Amino acid sequence: MLAGLAEIAEVGRDHRRGGYSRHLWQVADLELRSWFVERAERLGLQVETDRNGNLWAWWGQPGPDAVVTGSHLDSVPGGGAYDGPLGVISSLEAIGRLQASGFVPTRPCAVLMFAEEEGSRFGIACLGSRLLTGAIDADQARALTDRDGVTLAEAARKIGVDPAHLGVDLVALERIGLFIELHVEQGRGLIDLDQPVAVASSILAHGRWRLTVTGQGNHAGATTMIERRDPMVATAQAIVGVQAAALGRPGTRATIGRIEAIPGGTNVIASSVHAWLDARAETDEETRLLVADIAARAQQAAQQNGCSATLTEESWAGAVQFTPGLRERFAQALGQVPQLSTGAGHDAGVLAAHVPSAMLFVRNPTGISHAPEEFAEAADCVAGIDALELLLRDLL
Repeated sequence: MLAGLAEIAEVGRDHRRGGYSRHLWQVADLELRSWFVERAERLGLQVETDRNGNLWAWWGQPGPDAVVTGSHLDSVPGGGAYDGPLGVISSLEAIGRLQASGFVPTRPCAVLMFAEEEGSRFGIACLGSRLLTGAIDADQARALTDRDGVTLAEAARKIGVDPAHLGVDLVALERIGLFIELHVEQGRGLIDLDQPVAVASSILAHGRWRLTVTGQGNHAGATTMIERRDPMVATAQAIVGVQAAALGRPGTRATIGRIEAIPGGTNVIASSVHAWLDARAETDEETRLLVADIAARAQQAAQQNGCSATLTEESWAGAVQFTPGLRERFAQALGQVPQLSTGAGHDAGVLAAHVPSAMLFVRNPTGISHAPEEFAEAADCVAGIDALELLLRDLL
C-alpha cells in the first residue's frame, strides 16, 4: 500500500498551494490513469474505459452481478494524498492478497476508478458516476466548461473519449451487483471513537450554487465611496451572511471557497463578482431552507449596495442512506465496527440510488481533509485493507 502511494507521490504535486492538484484529463490525471492501468495489469486484471472515461479493472471476465470496489484519483486544488488514492490502492491490494492466497472468485470482480469525483475542473462533483447513472443530463455535461473555457466535450475528444457517447451507461451499470468504496475519513468520527475503521451509514444532502452579484464597474480613484455600486462589498457582506445562516441552523454547513471578480483589476471597481457556495445538511429540506436563508441575506446585502444578486444551482445530491441490511452485515462481519455518517459526497452515494452500495472509512488522525495535512497511519491503512479483503472474500 505504501509503495503504491510512493509511486504517485510526485504526480500533480502543487508547490504553490501545497498538496496535490490533479484534475480531470489534465497532465497529472492522465499520468495517474496510466499508473492505474499499469498497476492493475501487474495483477493480471483486464482494464477497459467506459463511455464516460471511468476505468474498470476486471478480475476474470466482465459480467453481471459483479462485486465492484474502487474510488477516484483526482483531487481538489491543493488536496491531500489520501482522498481517493487510498481507496484505489487498497482495492488493488485487497485483490492482490486474495490472488496470493489462491482464492478463486465465483462471481465477477472489478476495481472501478471514477473520473472527476471532486468536480475541480468542470464544477460538478462525482461527474463520472453521475454520467454513468444518468444523474446528470448528457447535453448539460457536454457543455460544462473549465476555467479556460474548454468544454467537457472538447476535453473528452482530446483524450480519445467520444463526447457523443457521454451519458447513462446501462450496460456498465447493470454489471454492478454491489459496490464498496473505501475512503479516508474526512472528519473526526474515528478519532473520537478511537477506532481505525468504520462503515458508512449516510451522506448529508449537499449541493453547489453560484452567487452572482452585479453592480457598476468604475475607476477606483475617480469614484468616491458614496457614489459606488460595488459588488465586491456586497459579496463580502453576503459571505458573512453565509456563516451566520449556517451557525443559526445547528448541524448545517455552508462554505464559500472560491470567488471571481470581473474584470479583476487592482485599480478597478468590479462590475460583477461570482462566488461559489457549498451547502450541506442532514436532510434535503434542511439544506434547501439553509440555501433560501443565504439567498435572502445575499439579496439584502446587494440591495444595500445598489447591486443585484442571483443564486444559481449548479449541482445537487440529496441525502443518502446506505442500504441498511448491507451496512449492518458489514459492520457485524468486521467485529461490530462503528457506523458513521459523513458530510462528504462520494461516488458510492451516487451509485446507492441504483445498486446496493457501501463504504468503509479509515481513520484520519488529523481530522483534516481537502488539505495537505490529510493523513492516515500505515497501521490504519492496513486495517482498512484487512477489512476490504475480508468483505470481498465473503462476497466473492
